Amino acid sequence: MSGSGPRTAGRPVSGTASDFRVPAYAGPDVPEDVDVTLLDKQVRAELRTLSKPNADAVSRHLVAAGQLVDTDPKKALEHARAARARAARIAAVREAVGITAYHAQEWAEALTELRTARRISGSARNLAVMADCERALGRPAQALRALNDPDVRRLDGESGAELLIVVAGARRDLGQPEAALTVLAKGGLDKQHPRPGSVRLWYAYADILEELERTEEAANWFAAAAALDVDGETDAVDRVAALL
Repeated sequence: MSGSGPRTAGRPVSGTASDFRVPAYAGPDVPEDVDVTLLDKQVRAELRTLSKPNADAVSRHLVAAGQLVDTDPKKALEHARAARARAARIAAVREAVGITAYHAQEWAEALTELRTARRISGSARNLAVMADCERALGRPAQALRALNDPDVRRLDGESGAELLIVVAGARRDLGQPEAALTVLAKGGLDKQHPRPGSVRLWYAYADILEELERTEEAANWFAAAAALDVDGETDAVDRVAALL
C-alpha cells in the first residue's frame, strides 16, 4: 500500500493561509496541453484561496488526474497526490486523491482521503465509495453502517441508489443474499416509475435473484434494467439472453 503522499519541505508559499508548503517532490510532469478550464467551476472556486501560481499548479495536476483515472489510475493518483502536497486543506483536492486512490485500488488511502474531504466540506456524496472501500478492505459489517449515517437523507437519487447497491453487496459478502434483496428494494422496484439509479439497482437485484436460482424473476429484472439502459452501461441485454 502506498504511503500518504509526497513529503513537503521548504518555506511557505506566499499567498493566503490556505497554501501548504512548496513540495520537495512536485509530482509527475503535466502535459503542456492540459487545459485548466476543464476543471469544475466549484473546484476552481475552492482553489482561489491559494496563491495564483500554486492554484495553477494544483489545477493542472487535478485535470491530468481526471484525464488519466480511467486509463492509468496509478499515474492519475500520482498527480492527485502532487496536488495534495500543495493544497492539503482543500476539500476538492482531498476528494480527488480519494477517488483516484479508489480507482487505483488503494482502498485504505481512498477511505482516509474521502473521510478527510468530508470533514472539510461537510458533503456526504461519497458515502457509497467509502462503504465500498470498507468492503474491499474485508470489513463488510462496517459497510452496512453507512445506511445509518444521518446524512443519507441528503444524498441525491443516484448517490442513494449507489449506496444501496454497495450495502447490498456487503450483505452478499456476509452470505445474506435475501437480506441484500431487501436492501435493494428500498431503492424502488416499480417498473412503471423508475428512479434515478434504477438501471444499476435493478441489475444488482436481478443478479442476486439469479444467484438464488430464481431464474424467471432474474430474467424479468434484467429485462427491466435493459429497457432503461439506453447508454449501454450494463450487459443486462446479454444477461437476459443467457437466462432465456
